[in-house]
Amino acid sequence: MRAIPIVKMSGTGNDFVMVDNRDGLLKEAEKSAFVQAVCPRRVSAGADGAILVEPADKPGHDFRMRYYNADGGEAEMCGNGSRCIAVFAYKLGAAGRAQKIQTVAGTLLASVPEDGRSAKVRLSQPGALEIKENVDILGAKRDLYCLNTGVPHAIEFCDDVSRIEIKPRGAAIRYHEVFKPKGANANFVQLLGKNEIRLRTYERGVEDETLACGTGATAAAIITGLVHGYKSPVKVHIASGDALTIHFELQEKTSAPPLLEGAVKTVYKGEFYWA
Repeated sequence: MRAIPIVKMSGTGNDFVMVDNRDGLLKEAEKSAFVQAVCPRRVSAGADGAILVEPADKPGHDFRMRYYNADGGEAEMCGNGSRCIAVFAYKLGAAGRAQKIQTVAGTLLASVPEDGRSAKVRLSQPGALEIKENVDILGAKRDLYCLNTGVPHAIEFCDDVSRIEIKPRGAAIRYHEVFKPKGANANFVQLLGKNEIRLRTYERGVEDETLACGTGATAAAIITGLVHGYKSPVKVHIASGDALTIHFELQEKTSAPPLLEGAVKTVYKGEFYWA
């Protein structure tokens, strides 16, 4: 039985198990199994995913972010996870308050205030907006607005997101043939006016609704700017009851690298006993 030091953190409702893996505590071949063991709720620590701080292998970066969804699969990155890892690395002494983070999705630039209660992260360059019209979702034709903000997202605009049955409708989008083979995160957006929107997200890898999604909020804000003329910054109200603020500069069918801003909470530190 091994005792793995962990820190539980929450980024406006997205929760993660954080591990300092700079010394190779978790070997490459066992990372997926560890994540699958630590992330289940009620029977384990419980989290949307696990994030590892590792040494960067690109010059000029402070550290490397490895992000794993709860199912054990490694993803390109995670927006709210990147804010949490910025605070985690700062508290570890692995980086200062201004950080350059290596991810599969590219370089992220983060800044952390001295109190460590929030973080701002400059995400990588988003892809170009794609519109998939009249997609058959559970027997109804729907228009989906798609943007990769580090990971792929599909946006459906709705009159009232509180009425959406997220799990079946989100899964129908996430696994739809138009997004094969990797799938896409499904997001449902309600326009509130005054550059504010409400968002609910079904995340691949978690395979359920999450209380927050940073890259989803970023995609939703940029698409709302492109399609409905909303201006930066856009305030995104999320399922946790909190809000994220997205700063962007629109370009043709995309944005310059956007800035994701929101609260970060350290929940607890402990040890996870793993066979």
